[in-house]
Amino acid sequence: MGIVQVDLFLTLDGVYQAPGGPDEDRTGGFEHGGWQGAYFDDASGESISAEIERLDALLLGRRTYDIFAGYWPGHGDDDPIAARFNAVPKFVASRSLTAASWEGTTVLSDVAAEVRELKERFARIHVIGSGDLVVSLVREDLVDRLNLLLYPLVLGSGKRFLGHGAVPAAFSLAGPPRAFPKGAVSLVYERSGVPVTGIDVSQPAP
Repeated sequence: MGIVQVDLFLTLDGVYQAPGGPDEDRTGGFEHGGWQGAYFDDASGESISAEIERLDALLLGRRTYDIFAGYWPGHGDDDPIAARFNAVPKFVASRSLTAASWEGTTVLSDVAAEVRELKERFARIHVIGSGDLVVSLVREDLVDRLNLLLYPLVLGSGKRFLGHGAVPAAFSLAGPPRAFPKGAVSLVYERSGVPVTGIDVSQPAP
């Protein structure tokens, strides 16, 4: 059985929208696109590239898919990230898309059922960005790992991770956090059931 891993770049206030460029995603009048660039360094870049090399299938929400499909096919095999993305099977969750332009793409209309089938076929299915899709996957208990890169800034607006429609879910730290030279921190969590609540921290432990 394979795993579904979510790879996400986040600000301190949970914004994941348009880290890569000013015009990447201006939905809602978002004016802070390209916020990741000031914190990019060789070490974090190598870590991101290493995770991409590990994936053997790519699962995206419709908006992220459109961004990727408009960018990565135009980059050749001399770009290792483009080469990987273009080569692996790609899946886009959409109820309205009928034909996908990016070669090697399959459209999924029933995410819950079809992602379960994908986990039988692929060892590492990575979801990049795709916040609305991630909410649906968490709701169906289909997210096995969160690979978060947290950046030291607050934007105050934009799409927020698990901001709408999330359900209770607990995760455990899968390894020690890793800090990068310009302030980003890598945090990896694995699914660990449901949250434990109702504990009064003012009382001594039994």
